[in-house]
Amino acid sequence: MTNFIENQKWRYATKKFDANKKVSASDLETLKDAIQLSSSSYGLQLYKVFIIENPEVRAQLQPVSWGQSQIVEASHLLVFANIVDVQDKHIDDYVQNIANTRGLSVEDLKGYSDFMKSKIVPLPVDKKSIWTSKQTYLALANLMNAAAELKIDVTPMEGFEPEQYNEILGLNALGLNASLVAAVGYRHEDDATQHYAKVRKPKHELFITI
Repeated sequence: MTNFIENQKWRYATKKFDANKKVSASDLETLKDAIQLSSSSYGLQLYKVFIIENPEVRAQLQPVSWGQSQIVEASHLLVFANIVDVQDKHIDDYVQNIANTRGLSVEDLKGYSDFMKSKIVPLPVDKKSIWTSKQTYLALANLMNAAAELKIDVTPMEGFEPEQYNEILGLNALGLNASLVAAVGYRHEDDATQHYAKVRKPKHELFITI
């Protein structure tokens, strides 16, 4: 746990990445494992994660990301895209996965399946999209924590235009919406931000014990 805390003190929202340093294939797989193992409501994982390596696509995304340099300089750019309108099929696919993984029949899981469908599917589309968007932040947290263990920098980003991302990446046709972006790579030695003292609320202001 000591190492975890020290790694959290080490990480920061990197402003300038070293474009010449790339995350190795093996480390990228570890980060993907961390995202895959993230918790989510009901375990549904109602999102996709796009790993943008193509420099031409990233060049298209930069102007609609407030011109931020991390979009094109980071080793990898991850776009978390939530499912907008959850339907029975999404739950059916999940239940089938449970059955396959645990050696059960789908019929054994009917009660759980019906419960999820009754709570999720009837919701208005806008509420479903907000809920599934929140799930992507759980996955982002796992990514950031795993990356810090590997001394890989991650900059979470909400400073972008989702509608433009959706158009450029063809997300609308997939029933997806760009929820958040994470630039992944290695800090540039010229990034002065890495030397700033970390600013957080003191514990007596942050925590309330009842």
